[in-house]
Amino acid sequence: MTERAAPKEAMSEVMSEVAGLSASEAAFDPVAVFLRVLAHGEGLGLPRRASAGSVGYDLQAAVRSRLVLEAGKALAVPCGIALALPEVVEAQIRPRSGLALKHAVTCLNAPGTIDSDYRGEIKVILVNHGGEPFMVERGMRIAQIVFARVLPVRFVESETLEATARGSKGFGSSGERALADEKMR
Repeated sequence: MTERAAPKEAMSEVMSEVAGLSASEAAFDPVAVFLRVLAHGEGLGLPRRASAGSVGYDLQAAVRSRLVLEAGKALAVPCGIALALPEVVEAQIRPRSGLALKHAVTCLNAPGTIDSDYRGEIKVILVNHGGEPFMVERGMRIAQIVFARVLPVRFVESETLEATARGSKGFGSSGERALADEKMR
């Protein structure tokens, strides 16, 4: 019989391997992100996860009055906060699935990247792909922010690259290969 780890223990082990953290660090030591609430963001509260299992922290619209996002248009919506991220962390702005499904409103450059040296206000570029105007209200949850560790790299210039089965085929070619493999079975 194979021994199985409890889900929480297994998750800690995976986090340890992926992030180079000890199991206790992965499970209990969140990264400190300093946050400044701007004057127009006061009263909205800090970004928060909807549930213990949520990856993203909800960002709210820090608008003073209702904004109208016309069909086919985009707006940079202020969130009323600024962050100071550690150098090894990036933040990604991602769409909320409910806004996308119900209203065809999403983030235009998803994921939007917030670099560790950026200190300005977090804004979300919303785009309305729907056919009707969309109203952005103060405090509305408009996007999610997800944090990720950044892997520093060192580029090594080379005249040749190791050959792979895929080679230089891109833009949908991996799906074509999977279909061809399936047909051969």
